[in-house]
Amino acid sequence: MKIYLCMATAAACVLLALASPGSARAAGSPTFGPSSNPIVFVHGYNSDNTVWNTMAANFAKDGWPSSYLDQWKYNYSQSNATTAQQLSQEIDRVLASTGASKIDIISHSMGGLSSRYYTKNLAGDAKVDAWVSLGGPNHGTNTANACLDTSCGEMRIGSSFLNALNSGDETPGTSRYATWWSPCDAVIVPNSSVALSGAANTKTSCLDHSSLKTDATVYAQVRDYVNN
Repeated sequence: MKIYLCMATAAACVLLALASPGSARAAGSPTFGPSSNPIVFVHGYNSDNTVWNTMAANFAKDGWPSSYLDQWKYNYSQSNATTAQQLSQEIDRVLASTGASKIDIISHSMGGLSSRYYTKNLAGDAKVDAWVSLGGPNHGTNTANACLDTSCGEMRIGSSFLNALNSGDETPGTSRYATWWSPCDAVIVPNSSVALSGAANTKTSCLDHSSLKTDATVYAQVRDYVNN
């Protein structure tokens, strides 16, 4: 059962998904099929592509071939705008190698900023069916105030990068947008930063920032969303 709750303090409705914390596969939930897209995983700050090993393995168990599971790696210290340009090239490579017409993006933390920049400013929405943000600093985070890298500075609340990214429609184009946020995430402060207007915004159980990538319930929900 799913309950939609519109909170007065949030810009969007929050989807509260009532699911068993340990169930990775609900009965009758969709697995890989002819309409399934390749997935490009975009990691966050101070991280690399290996953080997706658990989630990618779960997708593989549910039928996604290895060629459809792209654990992309990039230089996390550079501007998210630069990363978006490189992501555009990577997505074109995946589309060419698989013959697919669209991909799905699953991002964690800062990875949501470069990938959303791609959909908004680089015509990426024409190539992205579903965009997912797990614990993304979509409206900034106070924990970025102490860092010096260009990309980290862009995560600060009120940064020029975020102001431009969030101006107008926060979920532009034809792509489907979804976020997952945890009330116990100590990296994205405040937690309300994650939700986007126009997206399906899901509150998880009490998970830390890293566990959003490995939690079984979050995986099942993300899998079913991208495969819808």
